[in-house]
Amino acid sequence: MTGATNQFISVSPEELKFQFELEKQSYCDLKVTNSTESYVAFKVKTTSPKKYFVRPNTGVIHPWDSCFIRVTLQAQKEYPSDMQCKDKFLLQSTIVNSDAEELPPDTFNKDSGRNVEECKLRVVYISPHSSPGHSEDAFKQSSDGNSSQAVQRARDERDAVFRQTQQLQQELEVLKRQKRRRSDAGFSLKFALLVGLIGLMAGFLFKLLMSSPSTETVDV
Repeated sequence: MTGATNQFISVSPEELKFQFELEKQSYCDLKVTNSTESYVAFKVKTTSPKKYFVRPNTGVIHPWDSCFIRVTLQAQKEYPSDMQCKDKFLLQSTIVNSDAEELPPDTFNKDSGRNVEECKLRVVYISPHSSPGHSEDAFKQSSDGNSSQAVQRARDERDAVFRQTQQLQQELEVLKRQKRRRSDAGFSLKFALLVGLIGLMAGFLFKLLMSSPSTETVDV
């Protein structure tokens, strides 16, 4: 999806699109990218501050880095006329010296001589009963992101299962080898005992035969 660009930053998407349902919150994520070699501070303003919750609404982006801003539409009690929204957002940006957490009060004051860039974003409400094509276009970026995350999670789970299967197979082979070694050792021991027992019996019989008294013949 295309985005808005100025001298300091680029913003995507260039419209804030919310799926509008009564008594339900909806949100839209903005990706803000620093297009410079300097630190860039930003500030988000809106014409209807009570309807939206913006986090973070101010901050500093490192050179060539980016951040995400989540804009939440608070739950509304009635539908707007013809689902048209006149709300606007203004994203201001300016060069700063560092990534300090607290910005001076005059950071975005043009009267102080600062070069402050402004990017205007309009708001679009999407009906939950809109056509599938419209809904698909409206949430293409979100859907693509969710699909990519789902695919990545599936791949990670598949790899984890594969690794566990390999580990179980290796452990099974080790157990089989140990069992074979124990079986071989048991057979050898039994065979040695049997041979020894036979030898003892043979020796005992030989001694018994040698010690028996000789029989004399008597003529009658």
